[in-house]
Amino acid sequence: MRSDEIRRGVERAPHRALLRACGLTDEELEGDGPFIAVVNTYSEVIPGHVHLDKVAEAVKEGIRAAGGVPFEVETIALCDGIAMNTIGMKYSLPSRELVADSIETVVEGHRFDGFVAVVSCDKMVPGALMAAARLDLPAAVVTGGPMEPGRVDGKKVDLIDVFEGVGALKEGEITEEELKELERRACPGPGSCAGMFTANTMACMTEVLGLSEFNCAATPATEAEKLRIAKLTGMRIVEAVKEGVTARDVLTREAFLDAIRVDMALGGSTNTVLHLLAIAREAGVDLSLDDFDELSRDTPHLCAMRPGGPYTMRDLYEAGGVPAVMKELSDDLHLDRPDYSGRPMRERVERAEIRDRDVVRPKSDPVEEEGGLRILYGNLAPKGAVIKTAALSKDMYEHEGPAVVFDSEEEATEAILGGEVDPGDVVVIRYEGPAGGPGMREMLTPTSALCGMGLDDSVALVTDGRFSGGTRGPCIGHVSPEAYRGGPIAVVEDGDTIRIDVRKRKLEVDLEEEELKARLEEWEPPEDEEELSGYLRRYRELVRGADEGAVLR
Repeated sequence: MRSDEIRRGVERAPHRALLRACGLTDEELEGDGPFIAVVNTYSEVIPGHVHLDKVAEAVKEGIRAAGGVPFEVETIALCDGIAMNTIGMKYSLPSRELVADSIETVVEGHRFDGFVAVVSCDKMVPGALMAAARLDLPAAVVTGGPMEPGRVDGKKVDLIDVFEGVGALKEGEITEEELKELERRACPGPGSCAGMFTANTMACMTEVLGLSEFNCAATPATEAEKLRIAKLTGMRIVEAVKEGVTARDVLTREAFLDAIRVDMALGGSTNTVLHLLAIAREAGVDLSLDDFDELSRDTPHLCAMRPGGPYTMRDLYEAGGVPAVMKELSDDLHLDRPDYSGRPMRERVERAEIRDRDVVRPKSDPVEEEGGLRILYGNLAPKGAVIKTAALSKDMYEHEGPAVVFDSEEEATEAILGGEVDPGDVVVIRYEGPAGGPGMREMLTPTSALCGMGLDDSVALVTDGRFSGGTRGPCIGHVSPEAYRGGPIAVVEDGDTIRIDVRKRKLEVDLEEEELKARLEEWEPPEDEEELSGYLRRYRELVRGADEGAVLR
């Protein structure tokens, strides 16, 4: 075992002295129990993480019960909702890399035999998966679980209702007191926000990939079952170390293809495209936007989840969770591949039940014939763009209108809330890509404003930035190449006609090739109003495009 490097032999007496200072016994130091890191993103500022101290304790109990030696360590966490529409959101996507790097550092530095990541929320889950793929050790993930939906006047509500409520207030659709009531009740307790937003989508992807336990993703944060799952994970990671099952045994190309297919059926967040590409790269697996496009064409959308439908993660949990969705898709999945403890995935799928056919629709009667995400190409996005059709009205599958161009999210938000965007327009927000932002901010505030103001069935939004998993409406993100690096979106002008055809997977600006080429030749990158420093400066220099997962060089 790797941990022998710090606890065996006379020359390791100094190492053992330090471990004894942490309370380790002779039995733990001299026995054959593996040293397991329990990497926790517990935080007092994020609802998805405030309960993870208890979840991590349950993991440690499981490790001890199986004869292992647990060590809890911590890494950072960031709440996208709190950072939204501020400079803080520039740090959201970059935090994914910090999580992966910090896990690699502590696990390698202390020669752990394996690790369990106790994580929640948008970038912490993929960061942990990237670390698992990079380290290729026995590894598992316990996701913290979704939040319960709130209720106002008997109706289920969540954080997205509050974001959209701001636009509704501007339009006079609700009063300040009604918005205040939404604010008070939308987030009733711990867990990641209640719909199929990015945090919960990535928890589902973790389960399909095979790095978390049966039904871990949909089990709410408030359920005791979450603690039982955590304890079982702790027990089984010890087995994984003894059996020599490592993360790359699990993270095969077949596993990623299955994850994409389930993502399409769930109608998950557009951010899964970035994250699955990044995790695959760490695992040495060939994965591209073409895989998403191909699988979206022949995978039905089966679950009408928030924000595009009425159902929350609690509903999915009661319907049978992710295993129920996998069971419906089982003929199209690779179920003989192993999970993190070496068991074939088929075991968990065969014992699954589909308990609510309204939530998990049959393939013969889907929500839509094609998957909930689509990849668009055209002269405005030569390397691709992403749209979440699961949250899109069919009336907006085709749209043509004049561009209204903004060079930052703040400018766009001010204009939208100020009534400067008209029905039929195409809002273009650029210089918000991975390098341009830098950090590729989510655009939940402007998209929610459009929805709250009743413009989501007449105004499209196109950006080289990205969207929250809670975004709905005709919102196209990840436009590549991005503006900062000379992509065509950089030279779109106010009034240019933009054509969107979701069915044909097209995103185009109505310019002759010669005109577009001439504009690009004259384009110069914008000068920063203030010089970047610190992590964001390094991130801008190293980050690749969204079509490559926004990974670092």
